[in-house]
Amino acid sequence: MYTNKFDNSKMLLKRINFSSATTPRNFQDSIEAEVEKKQVKTYTPPENKKMTVFLDDVSMPLVNTWGDQETLEIARQLVEQKGIYFLNKDDIGNLKIIENLMYLGAMNHPGGGRNDIPPRFKRHFFNMNMTSPSQRSVENIYGAILEHLLNPKKYSANVINMRPFIIDATIAIWDTTRKRLLPTPTKFHYNFNIRDLARVFGGMCRVIQQSQYKVIANCSNIREKITPEQFMIILWRHEANRTFVDKLTNLTDKKIFSDLLDRVTKDKFGDSSGLGFEDEQLILDYLFADF
Repeated sequence: MYTNKFDNSKMLLKRINFSSATTPRNFQDSIEAEVEKKQVKTYTPPENKKMTVFLDDVSMPLVNTWGDQETLEIARQLVEQKGIYFLNKDDIGNLKIIENLMYLGAMNHPGGGRNDIPPRFKRHFFNMNMTSPSQRSVENIYGAILEHLLNPKKYSANVINMRPFIIDATIAIWDTTRKRLLPTPTKFHYNFNIRDLARVFGGMCRVIQQSQYKVIANCSNIREKITPEQFMIILWRHEANRTFVDKLTNLTDKKIFSDLLDRVTKDKFGDSSGLGFEDEQLILDYLFADF
């Protein structure tokens, strides 16, 4: 959103996505493709404009046997010396000066199988730590979305009253899952963040918004006789499974999540909530699809 506001007549943008397969040559080729010769050994972005280089997932490059990330060393060289060395046969070994570049970087928190970046490179940046929003913020964000979609003109009070239970249950399963299923070197993608919350709510909102209100209100085309409130619980369980289980890599972890889901369902939607659902009905799972 920020870079979309750039005045293209003055500021350009180059985004480089790092991965474990990114090599120093890949990085150098990406930079050289965006600059043109200004003087004999001096290069700038086209028309002498400035350029912001966004280094995304900057901690991802492979760490070698000696603990170095070679790709970050050439990035550090470019930032520190404002240049990189020619690789073509005629000029090899001479410094190619590159001017009018600015740098932004982004990375996940280190730990749990994720790399940090060397202090020698990190010191060139002003560091900001973006923490996850508080539970109250999450409740306000998604509560407002569900409040807008669950319109009293279209849904009964029983369905509308499900909103706080759905929000509470989603936060509970998300928070418990990220504490129980931690990332490891072989499960480095076990990183459950605010995006996973958005996927659960997003899936539910698609059904609420696009079902023409008849599926939930009347529970039409469903073999078993269930109430609209039970339909909402089953929909929530389906979206939670779709979001979290799809990341898990073995049956043991899936069993852990399944048990967590059953427990949260019973805790948040059971008799204690005053909704009076039967336990055996709550564990029914349906598949939702959009054809």
